[in-house]
Amino acid sequence: MQTVALSRAERLRRLFLYFLLYSIIGWCYEVFLEVVVYRWGYSDRGVLFGPYCPVYGVGALTFLLLIDPLIRGRSVKRRLALLPVVFLGCGLVATAIELAASYLCEWTMGSWPWQTYVDYAVNFQGRIALSPSIRFGLGGVLFLYVLQPLFEKLVAAIPDRSRKLVFTICAAVFAVDLVAFVIVRLL
Repeated sequence: MQTVALSRAERLRRLFLYFLLYSIIGWCYEVFLEVVVYRWGYSDRGVLFGPYCPVYGVGALTFLLLIDPLIRGRSVKRRLALLPVVFLGCGLVATAIELAASYLCEWTMGSWPWQTYVDYAVNFQGRIALSPSIRFGLGGVLFLYVLQPLFEKLVAAIPDRSRKLVFTICAAVFAVDLVAFVIVRLL
């Protein structure tokens, strides 16, 4: 937990770095599932050109902004007592994000770039399903209770100048990727 208040610019830099980090982790997770678990072979799981799935970054930021305040600064006992609430909140939030992303992708690209859930027992329009929602809840718990505290320490350990440089480079690469996406896929 941080004891020093961060400037608004520093907070935004860190949030962007978390967004990018979780987008990359999401891309790795998707590729792992596709190649190792399902044995479908490799395909780029992102909607942009880089190795990231921005929907995971959006989910992570949403968890940080909406759900993390429920547990931040609480005792271990209280954090554990809130685990079911965090699980349900993360599952619901991530499912809503996936549903919205499917509509956005369909509107901008003609389809959504991930598998449909039509074969799942409980699904809505093949866009969302109960089984992935449960995984989202579990992933959210892992994220908020284990990964995010670790990443906060790692990011805080990077010297200010280096962190600003990393942010600037990453933001520039991501912006170029986003512009290239718009030019190539939407025009």
